[in-house]
Amino acid sequence: MIMIIDKDTNKAVVINRKLSWKGLSFPGGHVEDNESFYESAVREAKEETGLTVRNLKFCGVIHWHNIDNGKKYMVYLYKTTEYEGKLISGTEEGDVFFMDIDDIKNIKEDNRVAEYLPVFLDDNISEAFGKYSGEDDIGFPIVYY
Repeated sequence: MIMIIDKDTNKAVVINRKLSWKGLSFPGGHVEDNESFYESAVREAKEETGLTVRNLKFCGVIHWHNIDNGKKYMVYLYKTTEYEGKLISGTEEGDVFFMDIDDIKNIKEDNRVAEYLPVFLDDNISEAFGKYSGEDDIGFPIVYY
């Protein structure tokens, strides 16, 4: 997941996803074969936003644990203020736009994107850990480290 920040406006690129993980999210996706996490972040940013990003800073991870079946899911987090190109308006994933970071902090949605911000923005936090049951993480608090 990549937080692409316009340092002049304090806005970040978000995607209002309509497929999986519905609701607001930062760009991101899966790592392909023979691809590093960093390379994956750069590729996903280009595919989902039209922007070419560079000099990504690793911020930390979000680690999810399914209490029913023991499966684990990890999301590596990067951020950057360095990008070029023209932001596309959307893909089949959803609408793409810049949103004020303070507005993101106040979002109350099921996908919890606002709760990921401390890992992106606080240099003293490098991990967020959450539990989920079935497909639902609602009701389980996120813990920061």
